[in-house]
Amino acid sequence: MADGMPNGRSGGPSPAGGGKALLEVSNLEAWYGESHILHGVGLEIAPGEVVTLLGRNGAGKTTTLRAIMGLVGRRSGSVRYEGRETINDRSDRIARAGIAFCPEERGIFASLDVTENLMLPPVVQPGGLDLDTIYALFPNLKERARSPGTKLSGGEQQMLAIARILRTGAKLLLLDEPTEGLAPVIVQQIGRTIREIKARGFTVLLVEQNFRFAQTVADRHYVMEHGRVVDMVPNSELTASLGRLHEYLGV
Repeated sequence: MADGMPNGRSGGPSPAGGGKALLEVSNLEAWYGESHILHGVGLEIAPGEVVTLLGRNGAGKTTTLRAIMGLVGRRSGSVRYEGRETINDRSDRIARAGIAFCPEERGIFASLDVTENLMLPPVVQPGGLDLDTIYALFPNLKERARSPGTKLSGGEQQMLAIARILRTGAKLLLLDEPTEGLAPVIVQQIGRTIREIKARGFTVLLVEQNFRFAQTVADRHYVMEHGRVVDMVPNSELTASLGRLHEYLGV
């Protein structure tokens, strides 16, 4: 359950059919060195959902993704994936369990071409997309298959970063600011891709500054402030909650 949320809201079982959560985070604390960043974060995601983390810069959204992956200096609390506790696991074991992280900096290898970048991560379990399916989802990447990473636009790099983890068989995708700095036409393409990923049964936890974009792809939205989850808004209530969101996000 998410802690300390106003208006009677909670981060409890997802409204997506009331089924068992794929990811359950409770009382998650995280530190970088002596800096205490997360303070009791709680959220749940059902299989097949797209859920966003909204909040101002510095609210703890990216750190939440990194803490789920075990990529912070220290963490405590509970992170359960498919019912199994992962809080004491190393990041490589978490990845092999089926969680993939796509960071904001994308991590494209400049000296490798598109296909080489796509083939680099290992397959961790069955269910990943093959190259033909990936190229059907991302026709730009098919056209640039032999282009080195340095020759790709920002939008193409973002597509490649997402495409690369779709090969691995990961079921839960953690996407950090996938639309940051991209042209509106590319943002629309990223949105179509996320909706297609959802239709194929993938689950997505998405950090996003642009809640208007988030509204086009997500089922629910968790709002973060000062390292805590302070609200949860179903997408169907987003328009009615704009006043509250403006106050949270300062937009």
